[in-house]
Amino acid sequence: MSGPQCCDNPPTLNPSSGAGHVEEFGGLKSYVSGSPDPKLAVILVSDIFGYEAPNLRKLADKVAAAGFFVVVPNFFHGDPYAPENAERPLPVWIKDHGADKGFEEAKPVVEALKKKGVAKIGATGCCWGAKVVVQLAQHGYIQAAVLLHPSFVTVDDIKAVRVPTAVLGAEIDQYSPPALVKQFEEILNSKPEVDGFVKIFPGVAHGWTVRYNTEDAAAVKSAEEAHQDMLGWFTKYIQ
Repeated sequence: MSGPQCCDNPPTLNPSSGAGHVEEFGGLKSYVSGSPDPKLAVILVSDIFGYEAPNLRKLADKVAAAGFFVVVPNFFHGDPYAPENAERPLPVWIKDHGADKGFEEAKPVVEALKKKGVAKIGATGCCWGAKVVVQLAQHGYIQAAVLLHPSFVTVDDIKAVRVPTAVLGAEIDQYSPPALVKQFEEILNSKPEVDGFVKIFPGVAHGWTVRYNTEDAAAVKSAEEAHQDMLGWFTKYIQ
């Protein structure tokens, strides 16, 4: 279910990172960024390392700068995966943090956005977070979805999406290898009622959009290309 690639390049968590701030939102402590009086919003669902990852918050700020109110919920309640903790390897940790639980906890976040006056909501999920977002896309809680190097997302998940869905995959990915991402593309292409976009990025590995080395120019370029694709998708469908 989970192997080393999911844990490669762990971020150095920083609770004070980002241009936004942390507040209680929809019952969850969340990093929020963007206009306090929004009409358009994006929920950004983290990978297993949680909502204090600086690159993730930098991405949230980038989405906010494009005109969206962004919420990054703390779905792990202060217990992100810690690779240095030998007593809780990933298969043990994830039993306490299943994506189904994340999906249930995302529903009040959606409701809180609506109460705030938000008219349209998109959601992006990285790795673990993609499984949460694909469930939101299946049940009509959001208006557009972007899955970044998804983990645990299945062909049946993609068959059930009801909103425009983009999948950005890595060439080197044991969770969503290119062959599986191609299947996702075929399924989306077979659903005329749902717009889809699928792209496989060459030469990058699982996690590249948020766990890149900021001093590696090529890694930064690949991540930023994915970020622009994501923003393009939301600009098209969350307006």
